[in-house]
Amino acid sequence: MTKEIVERVRQMADPILASEGMDLVEIEYRRESRGWVLRLYIDKEAGVTVEDCSRISQELGRSLDVEDFISTPYTLEVSSPGLTRPLKNEKDFVRYRNRLIRVRTFDPIENQRQFKGRLLGLSDNRIEIEVQGRILQIPMANVAKANLELEWK
Repeated sequence: MTKEIVERVRQMADPILASEGMDLVEIEYRRESRGWVLRLYIDKEAGVTVEDCSRISQELGRSLDVEDFISTPYTLEVSSPGLTRPLKNEKDFVRYRNRLIRVRTFDPIENQRQFKGRLLGLSDNRIEIEVQGRILQIPMANVAKANLELEWK
C-alpha cells in the first residue's frame, strides 16, 4: 500500500514541480512517533527556499485533498534535500560534477564498499570519481547510496 501511495503522489507532484522548474528528489511515506508523514524532498538549480516549500506544500496539499486517496491521517512535509542531498539518478550525477561525494556500493570494488571523492562525471552508465589521486569507475547498478559531501574551504 505504501508504494502505491508514493507512486500516486509522485504522479501528482511531478507536473506541479515541473511547472515551477523544480525536481522531485525523493518521497517518503512512513509512520513516525507522531503518526504518518508524507515527506517530499524537492530541489532546483538555484536551491530551494522556504517559500518554494510552502508554495508546493499548499498546491500539492489541495490536490491531495481533492483526490483523497490516503485513508489514514498524515502530515504533509515539503523540504529541501539539504547540503548532503542524495544523488539518485543520472541527471544528479551530471549536475553535481566536480563536487565531493560519498558512495556506498552493493558489491565491493577493490575490497571496498565506501568511497569519498570528487565526482568527475558519468559515462557509459558508470560514475567516475577521483579518490586519493585514483580514478574509479562505479557502475550505476552497483551504487547502493550516493550523497553530496560538505566541503570546508
